[in-house]
Amino acid sequence: MNDTVHPCQPLTRFVLVEPSHAGNVGAVARALKVMGFDDWVLVRPRWRDVLQRPEAVERASGAADLLGRARVVATLDEALHGISHVCTTAMTPRDFGPPVAAPRPYLDALAPKLLGGSEQGVAFVFGPERYGLANADVWRSHVCLRIPTAPDYGSLNLAAAVQLIAYEWRLALGGFGQTQVPAGPPREPAADAVAVGGLLEHWREALLAVGYLDPASPKKLMARLRLLVQRAAPTPSEVHILRGVARAVLRALHQRNG
Repeated sequence: MNDTVHPCQPLTRFVLVEPSHAGNVGAVARALKVMGFDDWVLVRPRWRDVLQRPEAVERASGAADLLGRARVVATLDEALHGISHVCTTAMTPRDFGPPVAAPRPYLDALAPKLLGGSEQGVAFVFGPERYGLANADVWRSHVCLRIPTAPDYGSLNLAAAVQLIAYEWRLALGGFGQTQVPAGPPREPAADAVAVGGLLEHWREALLAVGYLDPASPKKLMARLRLLVQRAAPTPSEVHILRGVARAVLRALHQRNG
């Protein structure tokens, strides 16, 4: 297969949260190179030198250059900087979490948005090998991709899961052939995950101040608001407006309570 990166390829990032096996990390590098992707980030890996460990180098098998391109960061926020659409992977849905979808139909619908510029970039987030992603990490995503598996044995190796999602995303982007960017009026890209997180924190502060959010019994209000905001896919300027509303509320309360 020709592994030249597609000229219209949108920003695509693969994120491994707390990977524990160096061999799996090496195998992920190989899986990504085969599909023509090279932007990937490790969040708090078990071994700080995981990218240099012999097991990783051996399993990379010709993709050692990708080991050199990987970034290691301390938080998922850092890994998602510049990304507006977040896809997590999990075997089971979570309460108050994002919608669950099979990869192929969801990614087929997502690709035109990325190619057309209405989204800044997409991240595919994978959890630790032993226990998967924490609820808080799944809740912040736009969708939970569930790979169809046999009902009596659904456990996938980390590198195998990455390979499958990378293949489906490459397929949605048109493979390695020529893909036409959809015509249409340009739209400001959606705000990235960090900006959305800042907006929600600002609104949480305002809702607490007006007494709408009860800190003793929040009842998943903020999780529901996150789903609402992520469905809306606000642009950076829209995020600025919404944060301005929160600032105005807090300022009015401060003046009234004087």
